Parts: sequence; C-alpha cells; structure tokens
Amino acid sequence: MPRVALYPGSFDPVTNGHLDVVRQAVMLCDRLIVAIGVHPGKTPLFSVEERLAMVREVFQPIAAKAGCSFEATTYDNLTVTAARTNGATSMVRGLRDGTDLDYEMQIAGMNEAMAPDVHTVFIPASVAVRPITATLVRQIARMGGDVRAFVPPSVAASLRAKFAN
Repeated sequence: MPRVALYPGSFDPVTNGHLDVVRQAVMLCDRLIVAIGVHPGKTPLFSVEERLAMVREVFQPIAAKAGCSFEATTYDNLTVTAARTNGATSMVRGLRDGTDLDYEMQIAGMNEAMAPDVHTVFIPASVAVRPITATLVRQIARMGGDVRAFVPPSVAASLRAKFAN
C-alpha cells in the first residue's frame, strides 16, 4: 500500500521553510500532495493559480529527485476531508518552535477526532529556516526589502514583480 501524505497550507508565497518541510516529507512517503487551502474570508497576495504554479515549480524537482510522486491541488473544505478525498493517510505539518507545536497539537487532536484514519506527522524545521514565515516575507517584500534569503529564486522574482507597481 503506497504511503500518501498531504501537506496543507496557504503557500502565499512558498518559502524556504516550506521547501525544508518538503525535502524531509518526500523521504517519508511514496506520494506527496501539496494542498493549497482556499478560504473565502482571506485575501492572499498571490492568486490560487499563481500559488499552484509556484508550488509545482519549486517542489516537483525535489520530489522527483527523491523518487516520490508529487501533486499540487487546492481545497476549500476541512483539511481532513481534503486528505481523505486525495487518499492520504497522513498529513505533514512543519514546526518552527513551541508556539507552532501548541497550535498544531490542538489541530491534530481535532483532526484525529474527525478522521482517526488520517495521522498527523510533525516535521521540525531546520535551524536555518525556523524564523521564516510567509507573513514576514510578504511584509519585507511589500516594503522593498530583499527576500532572497527566505524564498526560492523564482519566488523572489514573483514577489519583486508583484510589488513593482
């Protein structure tokens, strides 16, 4: 039976922290599905199409190198529903610090109550990417700062283009 994992998030934009999680996740599963949550109450910087393109461009080569099948998709319902719909038996969540752990443990507990067959796997962030958040990256880029240390090169170019106006 293939090991299928779902890595959910907003990926607005993709950061080196996300990249770090994917590098580790592809070693744990046969198929990784990166699922972009679409929430009507949120206004992301990048459209869902732009985020899907970023995710595919940045993560596909990493998965291929590891011999892991890769997909990118979207969802607008519960994450556990997206996991089940995509045949995932595990959900991958990155942890930067204790604050993330506290929050993610609550979500994992609720998800387990709703879908006991879908297990949460926590992946600790590497030291170099622990301070990176998509929110901070957007703020730095919006104010004209250099985000190249925090995101893949193609994402840095997309951010520069987005804020060039």
